[in-house]
Formats: sequence, structure tokens, C-alpha cells
Amino acid sequence: MKRFWQSVTIDADRVVRLDDRPVRTPGRVLLALPAIALAEAIAEEWRSITETIDPRAMPLTGLANAAIDRVAPDPAAFARGIAAYAESDLLAYRAESPAELIAREAAAWDPPLAWAEARYDVHFVRVTGIVYQPQPAETIARLHEAVASRDAFAMVALQPLVTISGTLVGSLMLAEGAIDADALWQAVTVDETWQAEQWGEDAEASAARAGRRREFDAAVRFLSLLA
Repeated sequence: MKRFWQSVTIDADRVVRLDDRPVRTPGRVLLALPAIALAEAIAEEWRSITETIDPRAMPLTGLANAAIDRVAPDPAAFARGIAAYAESDLLAYRAESPAELIAREAAAWDPPLAWAEARYDVHFVRVTGIVYQPQPAETIARLHEAVASRDAFAMVALQPLVTISGTLVGSLMLAEGAIDADALWQAVTVDETWQAEQWGEDAEASAARAGRRREFDAAVRFLSLLA
């Protein structure tokens, strides 16, 4: 779709408007935002369009659409999907060798697991290797509660954080302000960093990682704008 509007405004209900027409989600629901900071940021995405809409350049709008169309109609189902990542959280699965990588993983991943164990009164089984081992049912249940307690907009931001990072624990830690985005990113890319140091940087892998980081940062920003 090409740009057809002259001005972008926000009305009293925090609905983004193009000239005098309210923006609607793909599901035809009004794009009403829960926080003025998020509404302003999304309005700026629409102002930045010069000729043709490119959804890739509008990540905040995309997340807001998903919160309204996908999460809000059935938040319980969406929460279950996110919470399922606790069963195979990246931070619980450690390398078998070499010793240097084992040490790096422990330094980066032990503190977030310890935080989650204290914060939610749970226990995580640490696994050596990649063979799946179940986590305690109580742990899964408590982390599901932590996800399900959030509203649709906070929950939709968790999904890309979890799927990109591979860790529900780290994503909850970030959402609660117990770790910043750069520190979490460094932690979840420990293995990639180590591999690049051993064998050199691969251009395609580097480009893919940069793309993931952009999506990760957009979700972090979305979450911060809800405060």
C-alpha cells in the first residue's frame, strides 16, 4: 500500500490516525495503544513512510497488531506457547567440552538461573549435552504463571525475546529490569562468539545474527514503551 495520508496524529483514546482515519489492525480492530509513549513511537513509524508501506520497517506496529489480533482473543493459549520454552531453556543446556567454553557458559548462564530460582522459588536441572531432560513440573507451572500474569501487549513482546534468545528465564529477567538488553544478548550468544573466535567470522552467520539483534532490540523497545 502506498502512502495516502498527509498527517499522523494520536487521539484521546491513543488510537493512531492517518489524517482523520483511524489505523486498524489486519483484523480490522482499532489500533488503540495502552501507553502514550508507545502510541507516539508507532505514530512515528507511520510518519517515516515516504512512499510504500514496508512492514519490516514498522516492527512496533507489527507487535501492537499481534497483541490486539492474536494475543488478546486468547491470552491463555498464547501464554502456554511462550511458557513451553522453559522446558528446554538455553541456559540449562551446557557444552560437554572444551573447558573454556564450559567456563564461559557457566559465567554467563548461572546468574540468570540463580535469579529465576530465587525470584520464582523454583529449581532448574542443569543438563550437559543436548539430550532433552524434563524440568520439574513445579518450575514449568511457576514460569507459566509469570508469563500469564502479563497483559497482551507485555506478553507479545516476550515472544520474540524468547524465540530469538532461546531463553524464557533471560527474557523474564529482562522484562523485570534485572538485566539489560546488551548483557542478555552477550549471554545468549556465548556459543556463537566462541565459535567465531575459533574458526573465524562467517559473513552469512554474522548477517543473520545482526538481523536477529534488530528484531530483539525492537521487542526490547516495545516493552520499554509500555512502562
